[in-house]
Amino acid sequence: MSTAKALKNNLLLKVLNGEHTERVPVWMMRQAGRYLPEYMVLKNKYSFFERVKNPELACEITLQPIDIIGTDAAIIFSDILVVPEAMGLEVQMVENKGPLLPSPIKSENDLKRITVPDVKDKLNYMAASLSLTKKELNNRVPLIGFAGAPFTILCYMVQGKGSKGFEEAKAFCYSQPDTAKKLLQMITDTTISYLEMQIESGADCVQVFDSWAGVLSADDFKIWALPYIKQISERVSAKAPVIVFAKGAWYGLEEMSKIKASALGVDWCIEPKFARQLAGNNITLQGNFDPSKLLSPIPEIRNEVKKMMAAFGKHHYIANLGHGILPHVPVSHAKAFVDAVKEFGVNS
Repeated sequence: MSTAKALKNNLLLKVLNGEHTERVPVWMMRQAGRYLPEYMVLKNKYSFFERVKNPELACEITLQPIDIIGTDAAIIFSDILVVPEAMGLEVQMVENKGPLLPSPIKSENDLKRITVPDVKDKLNYMAASLSLTKKELNNRVPLIGFAGAPFTILCYMVQGKGSKGFEEAKAFCYSQPDTAKKLLQMITDTTISYLEMQIESGADCVQVFDSWAGVLSADDFKIWALPYIKQISERVSAKAPVIVFAKGAWYGLEEMSKIKASALGVDWCIEPKFARQLAGNNITLQGNFDPSKLLSPIPEIRNEVKKMMAAFGKHHYIANLGHGILPHVPVSHAKAFVDAVKEFGVNS
């Protein structure tokens, strides 16, 4: 891949291309943001969507962990809910409460209120953020783009807010299956265009976050999540590597290993050995450090990283957390995690 050759640190892309590397690459989900004092300065000055939609701010936030923590990749600062907003739903970020969509989708008639948008129009700020960040990175590390998976986006569009189990969203799928599938397809079409635009704007690879796939049973995952992830992977992987992270859906690893993804993310609720048995030896796995363990003493973090890396092995593996970094993790602990991976991840 030409971009991999131009990069000073191309570990992530080499692993995604199935190559062996001198050491295991490492980055952290949600690494751009809330645990960094430098980010909090901007958070206190600008609203959430001001940070997301201002390319200079998004670029600055994206670069912070590269400069401070030393991860092997940057992930663009944004949010998965820019997609429902682009499709026509109002999205608010309520301090200390999370996302709120005041007029959620409840019936087929509500589909008339949303569209599959022209992403280059509605999400043009993301293209600008990626282009600027790619330039400012100056080939130091790869840039990761991302989007939410269709089922997770449906959860928010139907439930209207965060939830532990998304019962209303699931009930919508079960009681109005045809309408739910129409909505999922609209989200899928939007997401494909969105990720393709991200790649054209500078993303070297992309990750699809199915954060709420784990609320589904194994059978329902195959109906409401997998077919749409598969569509996205098959289309987008023609342009750049795709990482799929379906949190809690360990039972889907075998099926997901058959789609055109370059890597599968796993959370801390599955043992690395079992994850490898399910996914097979031909696909890269990413994960799976419990973010709460970053609150342990630094020597314990180092020991746990060593155990994790021994369990996953040094090939076909990207070290990461099993979900996003928590807001109250000390910066020194985040850096200890990254440094430990770099130390223990060297091939002898």
